Amino acid sequence: MNIHEYQAKGLLAKYGVAVPRGGVAFTPDEAMNAARDLPGPVWVVKAQIHAGGRGKGGGVKVVKSLDEVDEASRAMLGMNLVTHQTGPGGKEVKRIYIEDGCDIARELYLGAVVDRATKSVTLMASTEGGMEIEEVAAKTPEKILMVSVDPATGMMPYMARRLAFGLGLEGKQVGSAVKFITALYNAFIDLDASLVEINPLVVTGAGDIMALDAKMNFDDNALYRHKDIEELRDPDEEDPTELEAARHDLNYIKLDGEIGCMVNGAGLAMATMDIIKLHGGEPANFLDVGGGATKERVTTAFKIILSDPNVRGILVNIFGGIMRCDVIAEGVVAAAKEVSLKVPLVVRLEGTNVDLGKKILAESGLTITSADDLADAAEKVVSAVKGAA
Repeated sequence: MNIHEYQAKGLLAKYGVAVPRGGVAFTPDEAMNAARDLPGPVWVVKAQIHAGGRGKGGGVKVVKSLDEVDEASRAMLGMNLVTHQTGPGGKEVKRIYIEDGCDIARELYLGAVVDRATKSVTLMASTEGGMEIEEVAAKTPEKILMVSVDPATGMMPYMARRLAFGLGLEGKQVGSAVKFITALYNAFIDLDASLVEINPLVVTGAGDIMALDAKMNFDDNALYRHKDIEELRDPDEEDPTELEAARHDLNYIKLDGEIGCMVNGAGLAMATMDIIKLHGGEPANFLDVGGGATKERVTTAFKIILSDPNVRGILVNIFGGIMRCDVIAEGVVAAAKEVSLKVPLVVRLEGTNVDLGKKILAESGLTITSADDLADAAEKVVSAVKGAA
């Protein structure tokens, strides 16, 4: 789950991470009230969307009067902001953040991420603040300093000092950086974050260390422990189909392909997408119906797949263990009849009650292509989609 910049700064500030003062606004009047609560004489008006590159798209404005705050907020609220992360469709700006101006002496980068390679939280720092870290990694990887934190010991002061020295900080800046980095790590662990990114991390003219921007992602599987964080979710920033799937306990992620997939088990779903690509097709989604899905959940899953207008064919791949093949078959038949299926459907069933499942499909009156194994299923659905095109 992602949250907005102002929400991330609010959470980090509770742990002692230094952030500029600011206030969120949903209307121009609220923006003016937020600006009046700040000392000025410089304010920053920031569009709040779940995407980077806002400044380049016109979503960040530095202003020097309350009149300019009003002008910028009226222009920004309701605008369709297009960045390299939103895609050409952009995102509507429904809230903005009014922040106190900052005397920037240096721009740095600091991030924390769950690192599967080291089985730890890895902190990354770079002197190239303000740039995309992927670009820095590609062009000047030597400018990225990384420290992996053993979960058994947690963040140690020498680790934070290593990052501070690597950023070229000196004097009292080192102590401020150690406090900042330690606070960020503590927030990361306590809140079950999967990513925290401060870009830019700035050194002010007075030598203070401050988070000028903040991005936080959270592990969805841990949100049951953080109801307060879950309440920060902004449904307007998320794919409505994925939200609908989540309401039915379905693991669904929309992709850009043309072949819809319904599978039980995340590993089998990944393998199914891989083999579709191997045979020349492109998966339209990841969808794991789980091991204990009901007929109703399967029906919902099928309808969610078909709600994507890019879907030109569907592959159902079920290995019945806990999940029975007859339950899947009943759900597929019910959904296909309800939505008047008009695209090729290939079904591969194996496992518990497979013969009953195949019998239900055969007697459904629907045009369904059966497959003997996964490779056969992928080949048939790709061929059917290309033939239909």
